[in-house]
Amino acid sequence: MTKKERPRPEKLSVYLYIPNIVGYMRVLLNCVAFAVCFSNKTLFSLLYFFSFCCDAVDGWCARRFNQVSTFGAVLDMVTDRVSTACLLVVLSQVYRPSLVFLSLLALDIASHWLQMYSTFLAGKSSHKDVKDSTSWLFRLYYGNRIFMCYCCVSCEVLYIILLLIAKNQTENLLNVVVSTLTQISPLSLLLASTIFGWSMKQTVNIIQMKTAADVCVLYDIEKQQKKP
Repeated sequence: MTKKERPRPEKLSVYLYIPNIVGYMRVLLNCVAFAVCFSNKTLFSLLYFFSFCCDAVDGWCARRFNQVSTFGAVLDMVTDRVSTACLLVVLSQVYRPSLVFLSLLALDIASHWLQMYSTFLAGKSSHKDVKDSTSWLFRLYYGNRIFMCYCCVSCEVLYIILLLIAKNQTENLLNVVVSTLTQISPLSLLLASTIFGWSMKQTVNIIQMKTAADVCVLYDIEKQQKKP
């Protein structure tokens, strides 16, 4: 073996990277959580939020042990999107109008899918590379880890709270939120503190979807112009 040659990792070894094993644990935790989401809301909330927190753990492990992989990044994003999607589907069965949560689900999936595809078209290595965006909020979201973390945590915590405070499966969303906010309690304060971060996350999703769609359209235009 020459000095320039490096040992090629086996396919199985990538699957067994520590951050990827953490990712498998997240999937398992979510499976158990959603199995009890209606029968035991407290257990569901603990398992779901612990799985969500492990998102940061697998990222730390990837950097700490130098085990960054494309498979791990995809597993991480798919787990995030599917977990949030399932929770939104559950909330759509609890609250009325259910279209609110189904619309949020569609926005979340569409914006991230378009962002990933536009990243591929633009030849970028990461979907978080938005330095060339004209939107300051979009750049702030992906450029500032603290702000991004606040928005993501606010979003997930808000959804968990909504599930916890629902007393039956025919709740009116607006009535429940207003009723909770008007009460002086730690829960109402927590709910109020998450609404701003949640609204920022949805705004970013809208910007992300429009920006990514523009990249796809411009790609088509440039491809047409290159034709003889």
